[in-house]
Amino acid sequence: MQESVASFRKDMRFEGFLMVRTASTRVSNATGKPYIDMTLADKTGEINCKVWDHVRYNDRKLDENTVPPAAGAVVKVRGPVQEYNGRLQLRVELMRDAAKEDPVEMGLLVKCAPEKPEDMLAEIEAAIGEMTWEDLKVILKRMIARAGDKLMYYPAAQRLHHAERGGLLHHTLSMLRVARAVAPLYPFLNRDLLFAGVIAHDLGKVVEMQADETGSVGDYTAEGLLLGHLVDGVAVVRECAREAGVDGEAVLLLSHMIISHHGVPEFGSPRAPMFPEAEALHMIDDLDAKLNEMESVMERTPAGVFSEKIWSLDRRLYHPRYPRDDQDLPAEGVSPAPAPQARPAPSRNTGNAPSGRGSYDGLL
Repeated sequence: MQESVASFRKDMRFEGFLMVRTASTRVSNATGKPYIDMTLADKTGEINCKVWDHVRYNDRKLDENTVPPAAGAVVKVRGPVQEYNGRLQLRVELMRDAAKEDPVEMGLLVKCAPEKPEDMLAEIEAAIGEMTWEDLKVILKRMIARAGDKLMYYPAAQRLHHAERGGLLHHTLSMLRVARAVAPLYPFLNRDLLFAGVIAHDLGKVVEMQADETGSVGDYTAEGLLLGHLVDGVAVVRECAREAGVDGEAVLLLSHMIISHHGVPEFGSPRAPMFPEAEALHMIDDLDAKLNEMESVMERTPAGVFSEKIWSLDRRLYHPRYPRDDQDLPAEGVSPAPAPQARPAPSRNTGNAPSGRGSYDGLL
């Protein structure tokens, strides 16, 4: 396990994988030679780095033709942590692009869904396979196929709920599990239709947003800004239905569920839910989105403390003191200051790596 960026300290050594936030080639005023100025990061923080002209990048010395790694790329680096102008800086001694066979743990570099994308997708596809409403099955299979590999990494949002690598699948699967629990309690609901709405409701987001394989959203697409994922989602439903030769009630109902799942016009739905499965979809979506966002707030708010105002929820949140919390209760009428975050213990297998000058073997 490599050390986290948040645990970096002056004069330690680091060797491991980090993600490129920014990288550009510059020319030294002192020597006139090129160097790479980078910001590298994991999910705990980021640090500025310098790759000077004598350093080997992908086993070649830097020159004026060296192309720096792209933002979002993963690189393996080795070097000491130094202090410059009062801030920590990583002086890179060796660097290479991460290879497919490298044991890169994306969960250490970016916030990721708690389950593997392949497993989440398999459970969703199994739910489609259980359906007996054939028209819905055909449409959903085509919609999943059209989304393709984007489902492996797309988030459900840019900043709010499930804004994580694989977040779209995470949100969809969480909702599907809630729907499985709810459906037996309300036997009049059509199970296939409810499940279909859950699976299809946010697939338009792969058209609405521009996300890279780290799950980071750079911007919204023209379609996303002009139409949004509700309209894009309905368009995809109808295109997939037309390709499959499907028409009629299934197409109409599924389209309405997508267009109405935000519930009210001020949240983007031009129609309120007009049948029970559409209403259930809206409520399950709202529940899962809000609880996921609240979970994130609880993670950064100490027990017994109120959070900052959460603008998307239009309120502050309180982190209750549950029986498992062993902290002292705050004095009456006093809101305690947030507890300082504990610094992670240093890893035993980093920090003492050889410098690697004159050798590239240790980085391969």
